[in-house]
Amino acid sequence: MTEASQRALVGLRDPHTLQWYVIPLLAIVFYAYAQEVRRARRSGDWNVVLAGLTIFGMDFVNESINGWILVLSGRSALWTAPGPTALRTMVGWNIEIMFMFALSGLIYANTLSPRRDGRVLGIPEAWFWAAAYSAFCVIVELFLNRGGLLIWDYAFWDGTPAGVWLIFLLGYFHFYVAALLVMAARRMRTKLIAIGVIYAVAIVLDVVGLGVLGWTY
Repeated sequence: MTEASQRALVGLRDPHTLQWYVIPLLAIVFYAYAQEVRRARRSGDWNVVLAGLTIFGMDFVNESINGWILVLSGRSALWTAPGPTALRTMVGWNIEIMFMFALSGLIYANTLSPRRDGRVLGIPEAWFWAAAYSAFCVIVELFLNRGGLLIWDYAFWDGTPAGVWLIFLLGYFHFYVAALLVMAARRMRTKLIAIGVIYAVAIVLDVVGLGVLGWTY
């Protein structure tokens, strides 16, 4: 197992690492969702809230799969986050990342025009901003990697021109695609089923991996 993977397993889900700054960050997330819920009650449009839940759920799935990769490879996950954190929830996930993704869907949905039918540079705005935000996230990840906070240990998943495309597509872009598809669904029932399936996949992966099989990731 790589050195970064071993470090990422230290203090995993240890509440003794918690810091006070988690409290205001949690309050910010709650406030953001409370504001969107209030707007949705007035307008009847719940897409912003649903986009937020979708992107967080997609990240939950990604991080669970990443943990499985660590265990099954016996070497490393695709990415690990061994740096300082207030709470490392999985080898590649921490409380700070979770707060960021909890807000990402709200940010994305609020970037779109009210009817969500606009275009940017001739591209449907939902797809344009999905690509733009994914690219921005990759740039941030490159800096985190340079700082030793986020580690890559596979040649096909790194900051090279070849590897960065996989990070873009499988690390972020499909999150936003899932959100735009949920928002585009006509019926609320369809939207809720889609989100439910996303969370169900993550929960099953972790119940089986962490619970039944007793893995650590």
